[in-house]
Amino acid sequence: MNSAILLSSTRMWWLNSYATSYFILQVKISSIEASPVALYFSASWCPPCRRFTPKLIELYKELASQGKSFEVVFVSGDQDEEAFNSYFGKMPWLAVPFSDSEGREGLDGRFKVSGIPHLVILDAKTGEVYTEDGVEFVSEYGVEAYPFTPERINELKEQEKAEKDNQTIQSVLGTSTRNYLISNKGDKVPISELEGKYVGLCFVVGGYGPVDEFTAVLAKIYEKLKEAGEKFEVVAVSLDSDESSFNESFAKMPWLAIPQGDKMCEKLVRYFELRSLPTLVLIGTDGKTLNTNVADIIEEHGFEAWEGFPFSSEKLEILAEKAKAKAASQTLESLLISGDLDFVIGKDGTKVPVSELVGKTVLLYFSAKWCGPCRAFLPTLVMEYNKIKAKHSDFEIVFISSDRDQSSFDEFFSEMPWLALPLEDDRKAFLKKTFRIRGIPSLVAIGPTGQTVSRDAKAHLRIHGADAFPFTEERLEELQKELDEKAKGWPEKLKHSLHEEHELVLLRRGTYGCDGCEEMGSTWSYRCDECDFDLHPKCALAEEKKGEEEDGKAAEEAPAGYVCEGDVCRKA
Repeated sequence: MNSAILLSSTRMWWLNSYATSYFILQVKISSIEASPVALYFSASWCPPCRRFTPKLIELYKELASQGKSFEVVFVSGDQDEEAFNSYFGKMPWLAVPFSDSEGREGLDGRFKVSGIPHLVILDAKTGEVYTEDGVEFVSEYGVEAYPFTPERINELKEQEKAEKDNQTIQSVLGTSTRNYLISNKGDKVPISELEGKYVGLCFVVGGYGPVDEFTAVLAKIYEKLKEAGEKFEVVAVSLDSDESSFNESFAKMPWLAIPQGDKMCEKLVRYFELRSLPTLVLIGTDGKTLNTNVADIIEEHGFEAWEGFPFSSEKLEILAEKAKAKAASQTLESLLISGDLDFVIGKDGTKVPVSELVGKTVLLYFSAKWCGPCRAFLPTLVMEYNKIKAKHSDFEIVFISSDRDQSSFDEFFSEMPWLALPLEDDRKAFLKKTFRIRGIPSLVAIGPTGQTVSRDAKAHLRIHGADAFPFTEERLEELQKELDEKAKGWPEKLKHSLHEEHELVLLRRGTYGCDGCEEMGSTWSYRCDECDFDLHPKCALAEEKKGEEEDGKAAEEAPAGYVCEGDVCRKA
């Protein structure tokens, strides 16, 4: 049976041959003669939905103003009718009645909706599904994606490819109605003035710490390059949703910007496949893209990165050599002493001179109480710390907190038997930048000479425990040889109650997560490739599963700019 619309005098029934259920709309047929039709799975409690709905409303109204046929049907995921009515009241389209829970659930099942917002676009006459990625296409292409058929989307992608092949500074920054940029004084600067220059496209969000920190450094580099006579310009690409936030952050920037709210900003996010912030895309003097993100280079080298401009391979080699020489001269004092700040603190606030740590292996522990993975890791770290201290007096840990208030810092630090930097301490930002800390918990191991011996001591501790001390490559090689010797006595295959479907095969592996105890492992694993299942040899041979650890503390919300996934909290 073909898809059809059946209606009574007051109700319309959409009966789709591909579906296992129907939904009822109390409207007349004239209201849904449009094709295509979009099924919009959304809910008022969902923040991503609330951000996407205005975009869809804008597209809906714009298509209507152009006389193009298009209808949307809202399929609510709200928990009560009051929330549904409030949310639906802001929408200019149709909806499946909230009371028709069977119809809504049927559509969820038919289209296997696992997350919202979700936008399915189909042909109202034939029932052919054009796309189930409507959210992506509306966000990326807007009305240009109409009528949302696979052919139209492919056509747009081909156009983008052609644009990249023939890219100019005008095609990147300008539109058919705008050939200028703006200064923070409100002046309009012709895009043509940037031709023949290196141009950095800096994606910005006002009030977002990592971007604010990055643009502060970039501003110094920008001024230095201008002073040195380099043909260099920066253009801010704002991702702010409101003009006041943009104006506040743009006022501090000495460069140009695409006007806030210009659709070119969203297009450039897609065009350069933006994945993280901060991002600085470098365009060459010929208008072609030289590097899709030099922000990492600037974050690594700081102000000195200006010497690597325009970041060619030769220039980057010079920066690398300087960084290598700087690392070779690193000492514990150069890391932990800054002016009068020449101490760390103990439990009672006692100042412990950094000089007392010189000659020891020191772990810098980047962590925070609000971070669930940090709280979960702390008991393990305390246990291994005590084991190491029992054998080695030349060992210490220094806690470097990312907490936002003193009470949180004090409470978390009270559980630690080691030292710390004070909460409000200028050295913390330097250390995070030096070791490029992108997620917590993180452990950096500094050897007795003050040299960095490992930037991922956490992984070594989780895999080897206290035996990982002193975290050097030589020690890790020794541990691997010991494991290799033990492996000679292990069975090549075995059956285990945690994975009864298939035999587990002993394989040499890199780093992996054990599906038994859920801890990290490396070198050897009992594995099922077919099911992507791994067990530590100790878990497989002991035939036991370690229960999940409970940190016994109420969950805390991560602060803005962080996302917690698995065993780490990272900057979003």
